Amino acid sequence: MCGIAGILSSDIDLRQEKEMLWRVSDSLKMRGPDARGEYITRSVALIHRRLSVIDPEKGVQPMRFGKYIIVYNGEIYNTDEIRRELRFHGYVFETDCDTEVVLKSFHLWQERCAEKLNGIFAFAIYNMDSEEVFLCRDRIGVKPLFYSKTKDLFAFASRTDTLLHVKGIEPVCDENGLNEIFMLGPAKTMGKTYFQNIKEVKPGEYLYYKKGKLKSGVYWSLKASEFSDNCVQAQEHTHFLVTDAIKRQLVSDVPICTFLSGGLDSSIISKVAYDYMTDRGEILNTYSVDYKDNDKYFKSSVFQPNKDSDYINLISDYIDSDHHNIILNNTDVADSLIESTFARGVPGFTDIDSSLLLFCREIVKKHKVALSGECADEIFGGYPWYHREEILFEETFPWSRTTDVRHSILKNGFLKHSDEYVKNAYDETITSTDFLDTDSRLEKRMRQMFMLNMNWFMQTLLARKDAMSMQASLEVRVPFCDYRIVEYAYNMPWSIKSYNGREKGILRKAFENELPDIITWRKKSPYPKTFNPDYVQAVSKMALCVLEDKSCALNEMINKSSIMSLIENPDSLSEPWYGQLMRGPQVLAYLVQIYAWIRRYNVQFDI
Repeated sequence: MCGIAGILSSDIDLRQEKEMLWRVSDSLKMRGPDARGEYITRSVALIHRRLSVIDPEKGVQPMRFGKYIIVYNGEIYNTDEIRRELRFHGYVFETDCDTEVVLKSFHLWQERCAEKLNGIFAFAIYNMDSEEVFLCRDRIGVKPLFYSKTKDLFAFASRTDTLLHVKGIEPVCDENGLNEIFMLGPAKTMGKTYFQNIKEVKPGEYLYYKKGKLKSGVYWSLKASEFSDNCVQAQEHTHFLVTDAIKRQLVSDVPICTFLSGGLDSSIISKVAYDYMTDRGEILNTYSVDYKDNDKYFKSSVFQPNKDSDYINLISDYIDSDHHNIILNNTDVADSLIESTFARGVPGFTDIDSSLLLFCREIVKKHKVALSGECADEIFGGYPWYHREEILFEETFPWSRTTDVRHSILKNGFLKHSDEYVKNAYDETITSTDFLDTDSRLEKRMRQMFMLNMNWFMQTLLARKDAMSMQASLEVRVPFCDYRIVEYAYNMPWSIKSYNGREKGILRKAFENELPDIITWRKKSPYPKTFNPDYVQAVSKMALCVLEDKSCALNEMINKSSIMSLIENPDSLSEPWYGQLMRGPQVLAYLVQIYAWIRRYNVQFDI
């Protein structure tokens, strides 16, 4: 994976802005520690930082072909098929890397090239003749891409904070940004950021920019269609699609491994990877994460009924992987909250972020590429809110069912239109959901839930995975985000998807002959979090420091007495802040991250 950035300017000579361009490049160095490349003229600068995975010797960027120059971040999993098609059209290739394939695909098909690509990507292609740039992002939104447009300048980058190094782009957060942070965060509306003048290229979207004019297009969105397979056929096709996606993503010129939690999704990936690598005489390395003394302090709940550690050794022994169990120190997890904020460039998923950052740092000591089981829950109905009718039909985000907890930490009357903002965000997703006239009430709602989860909850997890892994210079691939799986699952009737009345029932049934029954039919358990009081104490001290800094704008927004009560009794929240894992200690950690974000970027507020 890599980091990319670019600037098109009509009023400054970019050749004279070496210091600014160095800062832009340096902000991306963790995404691409292996190589740095630039293309600079008076009016355009293209910057690339590379983490070499495929054809390390020849895949240098920016890469040129004719009048086009590309900076690219990602992996294309059908590279060989597209390369064969391009050769049929007379193209000759000088490298084995997918960058050249993407570049020549655009040369032939223009924006329609995106429809050909199966992978995770964000790229920009500059036309030297017309001085036009084309931006494109993968269908699911695995790889990030942000941009900012002013009167005389257009800039893009893999990170929001990279853009803040560009002259004329200021760190201003308005009321909409504050609503995103306090009312929706750590989720956010697709296409938006917390900064007033920085936007996001949406998943499945492309942009053209030329001399002050910007136009966008959508090359992919989920469409409802009739599902013709019966249950047995659905099992077989699900098995094929998932297996094929995993195998495609095991291609690498550097060592590759898998995350293994002991749950269904990572076990499927690890089993397919083990079979694939064994056929090639290779050994599969698997990695799991836990926290010091977590067995001692674990608390069972409806969301987290059992510990992953009870199952990890069972599956690693079953597939005979070389397994590594990473035990994290709880104070290190707290101490890393600040860095994980800077890794995202925004407040995030608190210790769920910082623990992943530390985990990736251990893995990258021996491996550059890993496969992870993210997003199967969103696609195959794995979360409790898919299965509890009292939640399913509520007209609200199921992972944040009310804004009461969020309002409780803010000063009375702050963000006056916040509930309306949340309702509009929810309604926009619901109204954009495609369905069939023949869909029953349940099937229509399941499509809506699919879109809510994919556009919101899944995007939060993908942003987390990309930012934390890239901060550690580790490439993490997510096979369940293959768009073919997503399209197939979207149109699968709920009676089939929830086979045997279980979350991810069809996925379990599809792989039941390849895994131990205890793994296949295990109750879902989310990413492990720490239950250790050492973490709570560390976060509480950090939150107290935030309250003591009266010079920070955050103190004009928050209800200090409410936060003090939370510090004194972290278990007092009646409901999670977000999802299954963000409770009292995580709310305190989130405030710490907001504070760090304001201080780091000198955020100004326009409210």
